[in-house]
Amino acid sequence: MNYTLRQLRVYTKICDLKSITKAAESLHLTQPAASIQLRNFQEQFDLPLTEIIGRRLFVTSFGEEIYKASMRILGEAKKMEQSALAYGGQLVGKIKISTVSTGKYVMPYFLTDFLAKHPGVELSMDVTNKQSVIRSIEENEVDFSLLSVLPSSALINKVELMENKLYLVGGRGAEKLKTAKPPSYIADLPLIYREDGSGTRQTMERFLEENGIRPVKKLELTSNEAVKQAVVAGLGYSIMPLIGIRNELDRGDLTIIPIKGMPIASSWNLIWLKEKQFLPPAVRYLAYLKSEKTAIIQKHFSGF
Repeated sequence: MNYTLRQLRVYTKICDLKSITKAAESLHLTQPAASIQLRNFQEQFDLPLTEIIGRRLFVTSFGEEIYKASMRILGEAKKMEQSALAYGGQLVGKIKISTVSTGKYVMPYFLTDFLAKHPGVELSMDVTNKQSVIRSIEENEVDFSLLSVLPSSALINKVELMENKLYLVGGRGAEKLKTAKPPSYIADLPLIYREDGSGTRQTMERFLEENGIRPVKKLELTSNEAVKQAVVAGLGYSIMPLIGIRNELDRGDLTIIPIKGMPIASSWNLIWLKEKQFLPPAVRYLAYLKSEKTAIIQKHFSGF
């Protein structure tokens, strides 16, 4: 038997996705190249690993056993790579982070240089809703979580990354105002909301409540991108973080409407459990973040 690690990687990805095409895309291969790797791997066994029924790919019971063995082999190979890197003095391991959807415009800039300096460190970052982010940190599923509205828990430590500013925005057809309007101006606008529980929505609703505004609720959408596209399309207005709309403002697809009391300012915070026992990559990353965050903000966000 003369299989290669490349064949194992292709085979396990095909088993995971139940598709040669999707596996090829995931591994940045052409479909013929993935098919060749699967065929060469299959030729080493007398029993079929996969079968096609009605144009759908299925893994046989024998193929499942080979899949499990392949995953074990790949896992051991990964350990060998990490041991070699560690022996050479390189930092190795994985950092797990969860972030709310708008945080995807922030978190990558605070990771890029660190990961470039430490090629042995892997990153797993889950971009999801606020409830799932809080659950992931409370259940100790991740090292760090990024939020703008913090959970009410004394068991959390945090480091503030940067300011988060929210403005009222409309599409191309929005009135171009030269002077700031009072908050009551919002009352007659059709507002587009994030889903219940979203940090952006909580900040927005707090501002409206503090100013005694009962707005016209037009839509409720489950992601910042969906809200942004709805505003661009002219379906209504929303209060949105500046960090996520820079390109649309530059193109003129969105317009900031000046309102007294805005921007609403909060902060992006990276949080972790106080009793969390960090592995070396997370320890080094936290130290890097505390020493370099000012330089990162100046480099990537000075225009704010």
